[in-house]
Amino acid sequence: MTAMGFDAPGGPDVFRSEELPVPVPGAKQVLIKVEYAGVNRPDVIQRQGFYPPPPGSSPIPGLEISGTVVAVGEGAAPEMLNRRVCALVSGGGYAEYCLAHAEHCLAVPRSMDMASAAAAPETLFTVWHNVFERGWAREGETLLVHGGTSGIGTMAIQLAKEFGLKVVTTAGSEEKCEAARGVGADLAINYKTEDFVEKVNEFTGGNGVDVVLDMVSGDYVQRNLDCLAVDGRHVTIAVLGGLKAEINMAKLMSKRHTMTGSTLRPRSDEFKALLADEIYNHAWPLFEDGTVAPVMDKVFPLAGVAAAHARMEAGDHIGKIVLQVSKGS
Repeated sequence: MTAMGFDAPGGPDVFRSEELPVPVPGAKQVLIKVEYAGVNRPDVIQRQGFYPPPPGSSPIPGLEISGTVVAVGEGAAPEMLNRRVCALVSGGGYAEYCLAHAEHCLAVPRSMDMASAAAAPETLFTVWHNVFERGWAREGETLLVHGGTSGIGTMAIQLAKEFGLKVVTTAGSEEKCEAARGVGADLAINYKTEDFVEKVNEFTGGNGVDVVLDMVSGDYVQRNLDCLAVDGRHVTIAVLGGLKAEINMAKLMSKRHTMTGSTLRPRSDEFKALLADEIYNHAWPLFEDGTVAPVMDKVFPLAGVAAAHARMEAGDHIGKIVLQVSKGS
């Protein structure tokens, strides 16, 4: 099979095509003939040399795929053979065939195109776990999510609105703010021209938001806390603005803030299977009937992975970038 890998970390141009053996599914695994693979920020960080794959995972980037199951391993349901699925994987998505844990797959409805299906798992699993499980978001509350036009941001906005939350988001241009409002944001703040702390507190009547989904970290953390409500929850999922933050602990104590965070990729297969089951029961019906859908930016061919990564790093995209690996049957 053809896969896109790299010999040493670097810029997008380090990618090169390689021929690898088609993997064989092990216990509870399925082999998927990949049609599309999502491109995500962790792929970029891996290519740069800062996010190695977990032990036992494929060194080939790619954390989400769509395609057809062409082989099943021992312990995987035989009826999955020939099923159209999308899957969260721990690596290997940038290839013509990819292994997935059978219980990390979601059946793709006929109403959903396979490019959109490949754009769903990574952001859906991440948002569901961090907003609703770690952040305890519930109906009637207000969520602040940074990067409102990213894959995570557009997914978080849509899901939060469907579960009865108000959503405030930030973006870097008026075009992006308008796109965020278009997928449901109640307030979109241009962080380059406006102070998001001031705008959030104005919007909430000084009460602040109940949950912050933070992808920036660094000096954003204290600013997030400054517009977080009493008993609010701050959930960090990325550190694009820096690994370290300095915060006022007296304010944290007085407002009873909870701070947490997570990374999904190294979690156990058992954890991801439980998460997939919860998503299937509570969120996936919204995708099956078209109520929620990934916001799509651009599709690149597999051989164009360098251009796809360059687009993500430039920050001009709105929604998800995906690779077309093969044509469906």
